[in-house]
Amino acid sequence: MKKGSTGLPEFFRSHPIFTSEELADFLKDRGSPHPRNRESLVRYHRDRGAIFQIRKGLYCSVPTGVSAKDCAVDSYLLASKLAPDAVLGYHTALDVHGRSYSVQQRLVYITLKSPAGATFDLRGAIYRAVSPPKQLAGKEPEVQYVDRAGQQVRVTTLERTLVDVLDRPRLSGGWEEIWRSLEMIPYLDLDRVIRYALLLKKSTTIARVGFYLMQHREPLMVEEEHLKRLREHRPSSPKYLTSDPAISGRLVPEWNLIVPESVIKKSWEEPT
Repeated sequence: MKKGSTGLPEFFRSHPIFTSEELADFLKDRGSPHPRNRESLVRYHRDRGAIFQIRKGLYCSVPTGVSAKDCAVDSYLLASKLAPDAVLGYHTALDVHGRSYSVQQRLVYITLKSPAGATFDLRGAIYRAVSPPKQLAGKEPEVQYVDRAGQQVRVTTLERTLVDVLDRPRLSGGWEEIWRSLEMIPYLDLDRVIRYALLLKKSTTIARVGFYLMQHREPLMVEEEHLKRLREHRPSSPKYLTSDPAISGRLVPEWNLIVPESVIKKSWEEPT
């Protein structure tokens, strides 16, 4: 098969970042299933500067007139390709949904196919693999597809993201960043939030979710029935909102949660 007859320029335009498997499927549909053909084509277009290799089995397409070193890389699309089951989550999900207070160069993707904690660096961005909560074994709740540069990317819903960032705040930039980001969400399906929070079966996380919803009752239209469903699963003894008990706080009896004054008062907000 001639290199110019494969339709690869079209593939590169529609796949800013692509895996070997995606390329193989495309070539198979075009009648070129042999791996050697694929390897030859990859070398040919890489030598011409049309693509560059990010890591084994993962490539970036280079637009015409741009060099590989100057080619912009969509970090969210890249994160979604780092594992076949990757789901963008935590602060990265807030970024994708356009609900983060500040953009971070540490991206998180949820996967069972990569070792938990494995990291990958590219152009100043750090990509970290994390395992899903063990309570989700065999389940994949609250995941949706969003369009990213013409490709479908899997990301946690805003309902799940709210619970996840409160469950593992270290993956989301700290409490001020979390609070400011979550307050950018104008609407939530509270029944879905509660179902997912209860699915995790973690009383401290449930209390954190309950406290956040209680503090934002009016803008999120939280009703007493929502809080009651969560309050029934609060910790039996006081727990800290933060993972650092050295940070002093005030006990919020309704949730058996010790919350730093800075979070209760949202002290980072400028006085009016």
